[in-house]
Amino acid sequence: MQRLILNREHYSEILQEVLPRTQRFLWLVTADLKDLHVSRGKTFHPFLGVLSQLVESGVHVRLFHAKEPGPRFREDFDRYPALLDHNGFERLLCPRVHMKGLIFDGNQALITSANLTGAGMGSKSEHRRNFEAGIFTDEPAIIDPFMAFIDDLYLGRLCQKCGRRDVCPDPIA
Repeated sequence: MQRLILNREHYSEILQEVLPRTQRFLWLVTADLKDLHVSRGKTFHPFLGVLSQLVESGVHVRLFHAKEPGPRFREDFDRYPALLDHNGFERLLCPRVHMKGLIFDGNQALITSANLTGAGMGSKSEHRRNFEAGIFTDEPAIIDPFMAFIDDLYLGRLCQKCGRRDVCPDPIA
């Protein structure tokens, strides 16, 4: 299965439908990371709360991003102890990350133009969100090499020859 995901579908179909069904691991890769909120009934809550609940339920979460998020994100982040103290949550910063993607349990993936922000993922109003496109797939021929590439990044295999190592705030290797 391969399906085109456009605009608000990032939010309604991926964040609201697919992500909550994750059982083993979730990898999130984004260049920009902001204070994204998601609806829970009639109210909106920080997306970090969703990640915290996943971690607390045993899902291992890896979050890669290119730059430090803003102060509102950091305030929300500090409200979730599972994201601070739990071995099931890892956050890595790499200034060269420009790709955007989510991998769910190694058997579904979204490869997208959308950053992990309200405007990117479509949680903002219709007139304030970005125009985004992505491919949602369960094809191993796409997911496996994407995962291998992200794992190489996670393990620091790309760090040794990185031309930006001198400006990297936290080299992986």
